[in-house]
Formats: sequence, C-alpha cells, structure tokens
Amino acid sequence: MIRWTRSAAVYELELGQAPANEIGSDMLDALERFVNEVESSDARAVIVHSSLAKGFCAGADLRGLHAAIAGREPAAYMSDVRAFIERIHAVMDRLDALPQTTIGALHGVCLGGGFELALVCDMLIADRTTRFGFPELRLGLVPGFGGIPRLRREVPNAVIRDLLLSGRTLNAKRAHELGLVSQLVAAGEALSAARALARQTSLFDGAVAARVKRFAKPMPRAELDAEKELFLSLFAEPRVQAALASFVARTDAMPYLPTAEGPH
Repeated sequence: MIRWTRSAAVYELELGQAPANEIGSDMLDALERFVNEVESSDARAVIVHSSLAKGFCAGADLRGLHAAIAGREPAAYMSDVRAFIERIHAVMDRLDALPQTTIGALHGVCLGGGFELALVCDMLIADRTTRFGFPELRLGLVPGFGGIPRLRREVPNAVIRDLLLSGRTLNAKRAHELGLVSQLVAAGEALSAARALARQTSLFDGAVAARVKRFAKPMPRAELDAEKELFLSLFAEPRVQAALASFVARTDAMPYLPTAEGPH
C-alpha cells in the first residue's frame, strides 16, 4: 500500500494503494510509522510520489468513511470522526514540519485529501497530467485535512474560493503560473526531476536548511484549528450521510471528480 526506501540522504515515500491512494485508517497508520522514522533520522530530503497510473491521490477514503457511519446517528459516530480528523491533522502537521526538505512528485489526480497531502511538501514538481482540486463542497463539506490554510500560504485567496465554490480543477500549467508548482515537467518525468532536486537540496547544511524552512513556511495554527472545527460541524449534518451514500453508489470510473469541468 505504502512503502519507503532510503538512498544516501534521501527518503522516498511511495503511495501505491489501488485504486487511487485514498486516505483511510490503513494509510494513516502507515504515514504515522513513516514520520516516526524520518523525524529521528539524519536524512536531508524526502520525496513523496505515487506508483499508480491514475495519479497522486484522489483524497479521503469516502467508501470506508460511509461504511463507518451508515445508519448511525451523528451523536454515535461524531466522536470517531473527530478522532480520525485529529489523527490526520497531527500527521499532516508533522509532515509539514519535518526538518528535511520535502518534495512532492505529482501526476494525474491530486484531489481533496490528496491535494492536502501534497500541500505539506516544501516544493511540488508536477507533470502536465496533474490536476488539483477540492471537490468537497458537493458532499456538503470543506477540506478537512488542513488544505485551506496551507494553500493560502501559496496562492491568492481568490484562487482558493474558485476551487472551493466551483468544484473545478486546476491544471498543472495554471498551478505553475500561480507559483503553487515549482517545476512543470513532461508526463512521467516528475519523479526523476524530484530526485535531481533532492540531490541538490542535500548539498546544504541540514540544520541551517531546517531553520530557514521554519522561517519561510510558518504553520498556520489558528486557521488549521478553525478549518477542523468547520469540517466537523458540517460533517454532523444529515445531508453528509446522503451525499456519501450517493457517492458510493456511483459506478463511473472516477466518481471523485466534479461532474462538470470548467476551462481551468
């Protein structure tokens, strides 16, 4: 599902859970084990990438989430949902704050929770097939893993409102123009470009790089907490159960994509 290797001073975290690296309890367990190892290591860089053809990550495991809450009243399941959200925020915060330089190598779908996972990285390299988006509104939700505050560090707020309220996706070229993506490469070239960048960043003093990173990439603590509470308050509404049921009933190939696309 998820594995990692280390070569010299660089870790590579490979996401490989079919069909599209959805983030559920098993993925969260693996991410926590990975962070535990990397935080205490002397590595200098981390690359996060996917080995699946569909892309980087389609977001949260909505089918698993629906199975966990179906037929239950909010009073019965919200404590479980809060516990999961607290855990995912904790691991995302730790990934965000790793002393190593972190590089996301992206292709294909990078949506919802997958987009939020990408946003913990210091730098993103995307091939031309990559599409970014937050389709949560059609479920009656906002991103719940810290995506809005982290994206606000990178792009104008008007871009965020467009993504949230339209459900449209952002292609790699436009993401590069906005400064969200640091390198735009040909299809299939993101991982090799990320490896080259990791070698370059590993030439610098690790302690100095970590201090510079903390200064240049502040943790938006208050906003992260506020987003978490907004997500949980929306999740407790009955319409979310209905929206999740509709999602899992769909049989098209990529039900996590918005149903209508704009010119992004």
